[in-house]
Amino acid sequence: MDKSLFASMPSLTPTLGFASMIGLGLFSLALSYAVKLLLVRNTHDFIIADRRVGFGFGVASVISVWTWAMAVMMSSAMTFQWGLSGLFWFVVPNGLAVMAMIPFARVLRKNMPEGYTISEFIQYRFSKSKVATGIVTLTMIFGIVLEILINLKGTSLVVSTVFGIDWRVATVVGIVCVLTYSYFGGLWTSVMTGTLNTLMITVPAAIVVAAVFATIPGGADAVFGAVNTAGPEYLSVLRPEAAAGFGITLAFGLLAATVSDQTFWQKVWAIKSRDVGRTFLWAGALFYPIPICLGMLGLVGIAYGLTPADFGGDIAAVGPYIVSHIGLPLTLVLLYVLVILAACYSTIDGASSALSSIVAVDIVKRYFPSVSERLLFPITKISVLLGGLVATIIVLSGVDFTTLVLTTYALKTSILLPLVFAILWPRTNTLGFVGGIVASIAIGMPIYEWVGELAGTLSIVAIGGLTVVVFGILGGKDFDVTSLRRVRDEIASPVPGAE
Repeated sequence: MDKSLFASMPSLTPTLGFASMIGLGLFSLALSYAVKLLLVRNTHDFIIADRRVGFGFGVASVISVWTWAMAVMMSSAMTFQWGLSGLFWFVVPNGLAVMAMIPFARVLRKNMPEGYTISEFIQYRFSKSKVATGIVTLTMIFGIVLEILINLKGTSLVVSTVFGIDWRVATVVGIVCVLTYSYFGGLWTSVMTGTLNTLMITVPAAIVVAAVFATIPGGADAVFGAVNTAGPEYLSVLRPEAAAGFGITLAFGLLAATVSDQTFWQKVWAIKSRDVGRTFLWAGALFYPIPICLGMLGLVGIAYGLTPADFGGDIAAVGPYIVSHIGLPLTLVLLYVLVILAACYSTIDGASSALSSIVAVDIVKRYFPSVSERLLFPITKISVLLGGLVATIIVLSGVDFTTLVLTTYALKTSILLPLVFAILWPRTNTLGFVGGIVASIAIGMPIYEWVGELAGTLSIVAIGGLTVVVFGILGGKDFDVTSLRRVRDEIASPVPGAE
């Protein structure tokens, strides 16, 4: 198949790109302001949505924050690099990672019904240990900033690839659009805009990918035939080298990305208690069609013999490049861009909302407990802007997208097993918890850098878990998880009957 078929579209001008970004931002701003007027009266509403998020909005909002730049762009990239095995190792752990939240969410929501953050849980779990809570709080903040900048990177990548806009300018415009509407409504805004963005991602993505295959002479049969000619291994689902190259590393990283991420724990305490388990079950299951669909664009890249040099060197750009250069009608190209922007915007505003809950509960109220609501509310909102500013500065440094994702997951993996044990194993103690995180980073990360991703990830997981177990056996005392029920609401009393 001849890749000379691919050509730029003169109609895809920078003006059209800016209009797409700003237009989606203005639409979200209008919705956000309406949400603010109707639902957001104080800090409690802003960071926890009064614990009244129902099943439908809960499922859609979880899908929207999980369908980030990685899901819509990396699925194509991994398929392009590894074939169907890359798609398999990318997709399968993604949905399972969301479902894996169920047992942990049920334990904490039942036993700590008035919680806000996972760091708050650690504070009470380990007798208000400043070291333990400090490590978790910093880890959560670091992870959220990385989420924001990864999706900013995704926004700038798709806009620069499709419209030729300087990626630095696209980054700044993108973050201004998202923070403008996120500032007003907090979690309620994230839930509402996330629900709409989920609808924008699913069906339009399928339409665009189907149109790509319809444009290719011979359709899907021709693509699969050309892929087989390029190398039969690309059609193998279980290539060992794909598992070793990124699959196992990514699987642990994805699990860590949910269990050790305040973006998801904020949802756990905001969703009505009776709906928590089934919300994460359905969100994980309904997520699958999105990366499977968009991942098929990677096969098109293989079939036509594209190389990273054809689209700027970053394999994450393969999907945007194909859609914008294969000859689709302008409306479909714009529809695809909106799919990517919706995914990135919804994850950024979800992460920003999670950051606001950490600032309010784990920083301001923890260290300045007497602060008034009048002062707490604006501080909480301003934290949304500061998080976006820091992430923007990092993105403008030019860090590679793929490397950023894998490194983020390696760092998050360090807290995975210590946190799991803290929730589920009563004998977990402070020394084991803190030591597990510190040792896995201090020893595992150098292995990750010097030996490789697979060895590094397995080392991080093993060191963290083994340290917790050893200290728990040697000096652990059973923790009564039901004691968490006495934890009072840090911000405001829940509205009677809200649950």
